[in-house]
Amino acid sequence: QVQLVESGGGSVQAGGSLRLSCAASYAVYAMGWFRQAPGKEREFVVAIDYESEKIYYSDSVKGRFTISRNNAKNAVYLQMNTLKPGYTAVYSCASAGEMARMMKSDIDYWGQGTQGTFSS
Repeated sequence: QVQLVESGGGSVQAGGSLRLSCAASYAVYAMGWFRQAPGKEREFVVAIDYESEKIYYSDSVKGRFTISRNNAKNAVYLQMNTLKPGYTAVYSCASAGEMARMMKSDIDYWGQGTQGTFSS
């Protein structure tokens, strides 16, 4: 079983930046991030394949968020810039054996989630 451990959450003023990290206990093919805002369903944010050749962002974060990964560390990172209050959510790292499954939210493993609070 793969364990995913997120870090880097916190409180930031709108317009600021935050970088989330997720470390996996084993190498996994597709990794990504989902988020769940208060009172809303969890939604897809971004996914990246093992080679970092395929990267998909949700339209709501394109141009503001950047995902990257370091396979030597089994880690994925989410750089979030120009943050908006509407981005406040619990951000969860996820992994799947295929990108197609990741895009369908067919997730093999979830992290525990890390809170990102962005205030105006």
